[in-house]
Amino acid sequence: MPSSFFGLNVAYTGLNAAQASINTTANNISNVQTKGYSKQKVYVSAAASLRAYQRFGSTGTGVSVDSVKQIRDEYYDTKFWNNQAGLGLYEKKLYYMEQIQNYYTDGSLSATTNAGFTTIFSKMFNSLDNLKTKAGDSAARNEFISDAQKLCTYFNSTAQRMQDLQSSINDEIKTTVDNINAISQKIALLNKQINIIEMEKGYANELRDTRAVLIDELSKIAPVEVNERQVVNSNYQDQVTGATYYTVKINGQLLVDNYDYNALACKAREEKYNQSDIDGLYDIVWGATGATFDATAASMGGELKAMFEVRDGNNNENLQGKIVDVTATSFTVTNTNITDVDFMNMPSRGTIWCNNTEYTYTSFTCETDDKGNITSYTFQLDKPIGADEQSKLRNRPMVVGDCVDYMGIPYYMNQMNTFLRSFAEAFNKLQQTGIDADGNPMGSFFVAQYASSTDEYDMTDEISDRKDDAGTGNKQLSSADNFYYQLTAVNVAVAKKTQKDPDIFATQSKKVNDDGSEITNGVDTHDLIDLMAKLQSREELFRGGGADTFLQCIYADITVDTQECEIFTDNYTNISTTIDNQRQSVSGVDEDEEALDLIKFQNAYNLSSKCISVLSEMYDQLILRTGV
Repeated sequence: MPSSFFGLNVAYTGLNAAQASINTTANNISNVQTKGYSKQKVYVSAAASLRAYQRFGSTGTGVSVDSVKQIRDEYYDTKFWNNQAGLGLYEKKLYYMEQIQNYYTDGSLSATTNAGFTTIFSKMFNSLDNLKTKAGDSAARNEFISDAQKLCTYFNSTAQRMQDLQSSINDEIKTTVDNINAISQKIALLNKQINIIEMEKGYANELRDTRAVLIDELSKIAPVEVNERQVVNSNYQDQVTGATYYTVKINGQLLVDNYDYNALACKAREEKYNQSDIDGLYDIVWGATGATFDATAASMGGELKAMFEVRDGNNNENLQGKIVDVTATSFTVTNTNITDVDFMNMPSRGTIWCNNTEYTYTSFTCETDDKGNITSYTFQLDKPIGADEQSKLRNRPMVVGDCVDYMGIPYYMNQMNTFLRSFAEAFNKLQQTGIDADGNPMGSFFVAQYASSTDEYDMTDEISDRKDDAGTGNKQLSSADNFYYQLTAVNVAVAKKTQKDPDIFATQSKKVNDDGSEITNGVDTHDLIDLMAKLQSREELFRGGGADTFLQCIYADITVDTQECEIFTDNYTNISTTIDNQRQSVSGVDEDEEALDLIKFQNAYNLSSKCISVLSEMYDQLILRTGV
């Protein structure tokens, strides 16, 4: 049977519940601007009734405050995290593609940028056109040579900026990996702290919010899969312990395993994958096992994939073929996708992937037919391989470097190399048919300069000029030979001897009489200039067009990718905003709603206080009037 003062206890529970609700509302209002904070709510239930041993059987004992929990919807969290991976991918790509686009912007189109390809290229041919009336004038020759060197400098500086960007992305990859490891470590520590609190029947609301914010950040870097399950008593499967088992996966691989995490590490490549790559590009591996983390996999997304695609993207145009012959120290490859020297983009020393195994080659040679088309490659390996392994490699597909299906920095570097080789070869061929102002044979005008010395590749071993001993028309070139493979946007230049002496530049072709004697013309003869002028637009040199269409082709590629990134960034941003609004509608703190709750709980508190006041008066009467 309840005591005479039972009503005070009942009113007190109401007072306590209202107080807890007011305190929780105050906490919500205080954190209205806190990033990642989830609204908290007091959960109450009717307290267990008391047997009264009266006709009515039992009586209520008030209200019980069961818990204070955050309000959060796992469904909206999962949707938000999935969308963040797409947003991070295209947002990061857009950031870098806008920089690449700026590198190729012509100053003639904007007063804020330097002169670009079209302006410099047109000026060079204007200077060439001026030579028609004064081919023997050293000043006019100097003007053209100077403009030609400016074109080379444009490509040198653009290539350098692209390599600087590649280096910057490489550094950011390292920073991002460090950030992933830091996030993983924090999540593992939070898992332990949360379990310590919740195994003691508490609720770690703030710690759970902190963990969710970390997952928000991680989901933009790479796709995440989060799983949390209750830990049950091993002896009684229907009895929970209060602890949970929390795991996080990225790209389908386990990153956080409750209290432990698997660290990632950056490993610098020993060899280049593409000819114009900088040294020391990072690959990502799992620190504990050294297994490769495939950042460009189809299932991958987020900022990390974007960085790898822009840094390594070669549009799948790296050398691919079939190994037809294997020795202990070499691979012979045919059926390749690169049969023209102008398109060669493999490094002189690099890696070959075959049967999921990486092999390092130290040099290569290529065989050509009588038309100069490459028919096969032979790669010299740095380490011998056994007979059993040789048999497994025959007739197997191979790839040099890595296939990354995106138009990234290696792609644009190779496009510049391809253009320069094609243009320089056509220009040099005309020059080599001519004579200089002194009547001497002309060499190469455009050359490849060594970065570490004053020497130059003058393209004297160009394929069409090489002869084989057997007389079959087939020819062989080595990666160390002096041919157009050596010429890139990084090292293209006007030959130093031509820069020093403008009279070396050939404006007239070499002609001979029937008796073999040389025909001597005046120094103002300019029949070669008319032929060289055609290289501006009338000769098919690059992607089915003239040389002057180079920038249009490159800009078209960049614009398509940039616009795609802009569209997808806007789409994913809108979706992210919509999902986050839905998420905030459940877990966010609404100031108006909290104000209404505050009034509601205040009234409940006042009513409980009034009950205590009324009961106090009753007990005064009972004690003072009846003498109880």
